[in-house]
Amino acid sequence: MALWVLFHLLLFLVLKPTDANLEGDALFALRREVHDPNNILQSWDPTLVDPCTWFHVTCDSQNRVTRLDLGNAKLSGKLVPDLGKLERLEYLELYMNNLVGPIPAELGNLKSLVSLDLYHNNLTGSIPPSLSNLSNLRFLRLNRNRLTGRIPRELTKLGNLKILCVQQ
Repeated sequence: MALWVLFHLLLFLVLKPTDANLEGDALFALRREVHDPNNILQSWDPTLVDPCTWFHVTCDSQNRVTRLDLGNAKLSGKLVPDLGKLERLEYLELYMNNLVGPIPAELGNLKSLVSLDLYHNNLTGSIPPSLSNLSNLRFLRLNRNRLTGRIPRELTKLGNLKILCVQQ
């Protein structure tokens, strides 16, 4: 019995992602999902605990990711729900790429987000109502995508929102 408990404890420790690398894992999930013809993401090494050394990633003094700048990077592929794990992210700049598929509802977990720029892609589906959780959001640019449906009424709760662009 003791050997069984020890085995499962060791298995848990080996398989559990460390908090230090949780953000790196989230960013690398995006790296795996997108096609990067210009090797913009070549510095994104999943073996490094600290993604703050990666190009196009900015971090705060506690080495937490605060900004992701991949606008006009010629990326194609899908956004990943894992981006919702970047708890201190303030700026998500993925405009003017060829991203497809839905906007993950998990982006509504990014409580520190000030700017969400996904404009000029090929995103489809509806705007997730979960974006109404982003109380610090000032800029929401989703224009020039192929989004459908109504603008969620919940977005009216965003009292700090200064710019909302959703036109086709």
